[in-house]
Amino acid sequence: MNEQRIAVITDTGTDTPEDFAAAHDVRVVPLRINYSDGSTFESGVDITPEQLVNRFDEEVPSTSLPSPLRIQETFEAARRDGYEGAVFVTISSGLSATYETVSMVARQMEDEGFPVVVVDTKSIGVAAGLVVMEAVRLVEAGMPLTSLGSVLAAVSERTHVFFSVQNLDFLHKGGRIGDAEYRLGTVLRIKPVFTCNEAGKYVIAKKARGWKRALDEEVRLAVEAARGHERVRLAICSYEDEGIFEQLEEQLRREVGAVSEVVEVLCSGISADLLVHTGPSLAGVAVMGC
Repeated sequence: MNEQRIAVITDTGTDTPEDFAAAHDVRVVPLRINYSDGSTFESGVDITPEQLVNRFDEEVPSTSLPSPLRIQETFEAARRDGYEGAVFVTISSGLSATYETVSMVARQMEDEGFPVVVVDTKSIGVAAGLVVMEAVRLVEAGMPLTSLGSVLAAVSERTHVFFSVQNLDFLHKGGRIGDAEYRLGTVLRIKPVFTCNEAGKYVIAKKARGWKRALDEEVRLAVEAARGHERVRLAICSYEDEGIFEQLEEQLRREVGAVSEVVEVLCSGISADLLVHTGPSLAGVAVMGC
């Protein structure tokens, strides 16, 4: 436990690296995965990414946010463990109602004498995970709870995600891309590179013909995001590795390193709840200005 007794909590949509979360006691609230037969699973608790992908031929399920009770139980467990307050860093409010639900429960906890700061990363996956990790660093460095909200909001603004998928079916089925983009991608092999805008919603940052060029565009976008920052932290995410981590890390260190000092490069898998919407062919990069 950190000296300030401030718990750091997040949801599975941030893809915070498991080893980091375990080392720093980051509490993770799972999003839910729902099948048409009425069965519901908690992401990362009773269904793994591999188990989810293995069932795709049978059904692509839906997702839902954590229940208010599950969030409340997480806060109460932190208080029982000796924490006196918490910061909860969430997946983008533009993609999930998790932020609103956590904020509602947080107000109830504050009424009971347990102050909570809720941070909307306006991002997703490991990019949001970088914000969680920065929250841990700030708490362990002694930043008071009252300052964390505004500081982490600024951190979120200088954190960017860029990703593409080889198979657009999942994004199309989920309504994340329209029919026109889907047809272009399928027939002409146009691969959109997505990012999250200021509202935290998916938008297309670039379009590339073919998968290799899409990955190259991700790196170029990361370089542009790094400009103006003396130091950056980078992250790579992929489910089907196939050399993606090694390839992208080499490119990122070389090309981003030419404009900014690279503090570290993290590699991350993708949570089951995010795979529902993207499918397993996703590869992406994240950049956080330090």
